[in-house]
Formats: sequence, C-alpha cells, structure tokens
Amino acid sequence: MAARSKSRKRAFQILFEADQRDASVTEVLADWLRHARTDPRQPPVGEYTMQLVEGYAAHAARIDELIATYAVDWELDRMPVVDLSILRLGAYELIWEDETPDAVVLDECVQLAKEFSTDDSPGFVNGLLGRLKELKPSLRQA
Repeated sequence: MAARSKSRKRAFQILFEADQRDASVTEVLADWLRHARTDPRQPPVGEYTMQLVEGYAAHAARIDELIATYAVDWELDRMPVVDLSILRLGAYELIWEDETPDAVVLDECVQLAKEFSTDDSPGFVNGLLGRLKELKPSLRQA
C-alpha cells in the first residue's frame, strides 16, 4: 500500500475513533502520536496523516454543513459513522488539499468504503464526493 494511502487510512481511523469516543479529532490524534512513541507495536503517525486530521479539524463545521446539504435524504446523525468519517476525510482532501488529484481522492475514499462499510456505501460515497467535486470552486467559502 502506498504511503499516502496508509496515511489516508490512518486519518480515517482517527476520525472514526473520535466520533466513537465523542472526542475531538485533535485529542485522538495526540493519543495516536503518544502511543506510537511509547509502544513499538503501534504504527507511526505520518506527516500526511497529521495534515489531513488537522486540516479536517480546521474545517469540520463547514465540511459537516456541506455533507448535510448534499447528502440527499440523509441526516448526519442517521448516517453510518464509517461512511460519515470517510466523507469528512474525502470532503476535506477534495476541497482543501490541492496537491492530491480529485480522482485519487474519490477512488481512495471508495476503497475505504469497500473495505470498512456496507455494500451500498461505495456508491453513496462516490456519488456525494463526486457532487462536491463538481461544486468545488464555490465550496471553499467559510
């Protein structure tokens, strides 16, 4: 697995864990960093993972607003947490991380949905992130 893919997967796991623990993503990131330093069995937390988590944290309210707006017939609190975590990560990276090609973001998020969620989730994730990709130029506003 490529380094960016591993970083993305770890960022997804941190976002998911934060939701499960009802903790901030930065708090969970700090826990992961501490565990990686003190327990040799823990994988290291790379720079890109930190960039994704911290970037999401900086735009979390806007990202949730966008997901709620464009997820037709889905309320955030009814969405599977796995899907929501993938969408949050994907929305951040798609809209605010210009160095990653949009097609890569969509593909990797769909792969995460295939690995961690339901059979219907990859299509849902692809559809919603595809819509955000189309609207990307107008979505960065606060």
